[in-house]
Amino acid sequence: MHINIKTTALRAAILAIAIVLLASCDTNEPTPEEIRSQLAKLIPATVKDRTGWAADIQYAFAALKIEATPENICSVLAVTEQESTYNANPSVPNLGPIALKEIEARAARYHIPAFAVHGALQLESPNGDTWKTRIAAAKTEKELSDLFEEMIASVPMGKRLLARANPVHTGGPMQVSIAFAEAYAGKHSYPYETDASIRHEVFTRRGGMYFGIAHLLDYQTSYDKKVFRFADYNAGHYASRNAAFQNAVSVATGIPLDLDGDLIRYKKDKTKGKLSETESAVRSMAANLQMSAEEIHGALLLSGQKSFEDSELYTRVFAIADKRNGKPLPHAMLPRIRLNSPKITRKLTTEWFANRVNQRYRKCMARAVA
Repeated sequence: MHINIKTTALRAAILAIAIVLLASCDTNEPTPEEIRSQLAKLIPATVKDRTGWAADIQYAFAALKIEATPENICSVLAVTEQESTYNANPSVPNLGPIALKEIEARAARYHIPAFAVHGALQLESPNGDTWKTRIAAAKTEKELSDLFEEMIASVPMGKRLLARANPVHTGGPMQVSIAFAEAYAGKHSYPYETDASIRHEVFTRRGGMYFGIAHLLDYQTSYDKKVFRFADYNAGHYASRNAAFQNAVSVATGIPLDLDGDLIRYKKDKTKGKLSETESAVRSMAANLQMSAEEIHGALLLSGQKSFEDSELYTRVFAIADKRNGKPLPHAMLPRIRLNSPKITRKLTTEWFANRVNQRYRKCMARAVA
């Protein structure tokens, strides 16, 4: 039998090309360049270095293995615009005086003598000014955080006296919690090579966006609307779901509850040993739930996880509440929380924050679709 080698080789080459083409047709994933291009178009034209912002955001999506869908992109851009208007190190009005008050308040909470704090603040710093003078003149959170760390390292017993009194808890373009960033970095590999601390990285554009996106998107929910995720960004993961659970408990028991998303008291709480109002209300229906106090508490300990929705407690509470209500209750609600921060001078709430971000999100999605 005669085999035409040239013909066989040609057919094999054509088959290989066809397989590659078919494979490429099956994957509609945009390239990094396409994602950066889309980001640059959606970031407001007034923002400086849009290509740089787009590159850092795209890289964060890739590093976190989060799909860069229009919905996810617009969620990130909406939070960034709300929190900092695309400023990696935004200035805060009256920050210095606010910080001095916060230092005293935090020192008192940790039982650090007031005279020790005042004495440390009055010491001369390396540039000749007192630490108090330099802190009072601080304009940005990064400047204040760096200054405070410098003071801790320079003042006698500074680490022992002042380490817990650092007034800066959030930072970067998404105003992400520094505590969250440090905890997240402890469980995941930070994608950038750096000798700086995670606290310092939060104040950079790349680090602030990476940890902010992680906090906003790197957890699973059953929400059908992004506004609940925006509320969670402000109030804590699953706060919207937990607020809806509190509402169900209130309907089932007739006991009014604050819909703040906090279901239990933790050991670090000052009221240690006391049950939360939510747990007390749930325990009042233990007989109807056919659950012991220990089983109820064990289920409530899952309130920071998605698996709480699969617990017997969650299912039974909603079954009782839905029956009493006459129709199904919502499984997500905006938490009712007054925002308390030394930087906030107006009466703001988590609901206000979530709705403001959601307005920006919808405008971004309209541009993305167009």
